[in-house]
Amino acid sequence: MKILVTGAAGFIGSNLCEVLIDEGHTVIGVDSITDYYNPLQKEINLQSIKNKGVYFFKKDLVIDDLSSIVSGVDVIFHLAAQPGISADVPFELYERNNIIATHKLLDVAKKIPTLKLFVNIATSSVYGLYATGNEECTPKPASHYGVTKLAAEQLALSYYYSQGMPVTSFRPFSVYGERERPEKMYPKLISAILEGREMNIYEGSEKHIRSYTYIGDIISGLLLSINNIDKCVGQIFNLGTDEVITTGEGISIVEDLIGKKAIIKIVPKQQGDQMETHADITKARKILGYSPSVSPIQGLKKEIEWVKEALKNGIKFNQ
Repeated sequence: MKILVTGAAGFIGSNLCEVLIDEGHTVIGVDSITDYYNPLQKEINLQSIKNKGVYFFKKDLVIDDLSSIVSGVDVIFHLAAQPGISADVPFELYERNNIIATHKLLDVAKKIPTLKLFVNIATSSVYGLYATGNEECTPKPASHYGVTKLAAEQLALSYYYSQGMPVTSFRPFSVYGERERPEKMYPKLISAILEGREMNIYEGSEKHIRSYTYIGDIISGLLLSINNIDKCVGQIFNLGTDEVITTGEGISIVEDLIGKKAIIKIVPKQQGDQMETHADITKARKILGYSPSVSPIQGLKKEIEWVKEALKNGIKFNQ
């Protein structure tokens, strides 16, 4: 199939592009390469997917014409977004890059006669401070990120309800692994330990419960959508693992794998940070056959090796 991936230079997007190529698909990648985090990391990701055979276009979904790029596309994976819950990011950026960009893409997608599936990538943040229920639970987002990603998801599904467009949406939970964004906890923690630096931890966050889900398991779940298109259309699926650990336990796993203790500095709580994510993946298991298999120890061992290589390549991780 001919597949378009937005946010192709990012964490999940670049990993997805490479696996799709390995599966024999023709892949078109789109990314605007914003400076939300170090563009060097995105450039390295980008070079990797180009080497794999991805056709890449640097485009801004809000302002650029995508009509020629999407011609003949069978599936769209929409991962491009304004991520994170940083108070330093103005609401207008979340609105632009999550809601308006999704609207622009949907308006292009609805005109593609070959389109079989539009896969929207949402987030567990739509559930709010306690992301523990199934897909039928009432969303209670507690951050601008969660609010705008929920709006984008509902906007995408509205095209299904009103126009019959083949739309589905996935809500990933606490994704980690190779190419993870540099401001996320594990890259910061691993790099700080390796370099003997102090690591900031938000007050109380060591007790937070997380469905930390390895990137490979997330990609496996997304791939199930193109093999089960009829079962996906009009549906929302949680995508994560039902094996949970606390953030403190995650820190201990990293310390044990590296063989060195972290130097921890406690900093004030971050507004909107989730207290608990515990993915209910019953629906994805039953309908799609989704079955995550990578344990935190296995996944974090792989991420540690990636961080070591990233540091050699000059990538700096946020403090």
